[in-house]
Amino acid sequence: MRKLLFESLIRPPLTESPPIRADAAAQELAAAIDRKAHRRLGRSLAIRFVDAGSCNGCELETQALGNAFYDIERFGMRFVASPRHADVLMVTGPVTKNMAEALERTYNAMPDPKWVVALGDCARDGGCFAGSYAVVGGVSKIVPVDVHISGCPPSPTDILKGLLALLDHLSEGTG
Repeated sequence: MRKLLFESLIRPPLTESPPIRADAAAQELAAAIDRKAHRRLGRSLAIRFVDAGSCNGCELETQALGNAFYDIERFGMRFVASPRHADVLMVTGPVTKNMAEALERTYNAMPDPKWVVALGDCARDGGCFAGSYAVVGGVSKIVPVDVHISGCPPSPTDILKGLLALLDHLSEGTG
């Protein structure tokens, strides 16, 4: 025991170094999303998140948007618990047979205007789970998709870029 204690005093910590605090790219993206959301909606962007059967890689990256580093709530975006309060339905994973009806009900419960973001390669076409007996396919087989954010998993910055692309698409008058 004494040997372990002594070694822990001279050995450096095993943690990774923190990311650079001033991630200007992420801050610029989030600020642009906030401006465009206020211009398009008159308020902040409300996101309802649904895991339709994924491996949780995309969920980890999405949850990173709420941590102290990205902190998307300071830019007006927030995740909401009810689809009745949401503007955007963000879906991860291939849609499993067990989640198909729940996803459709969530989409139908959202007020108009509503938009759908398919997050990750699995949400686009089923990914490595395509063809499984338990998988229906990509999100677009159940609900109409406005934006696909590719990656396995996409980084938080890529997710912000995808949300900005959605708002750009909407501000062109096509939404």
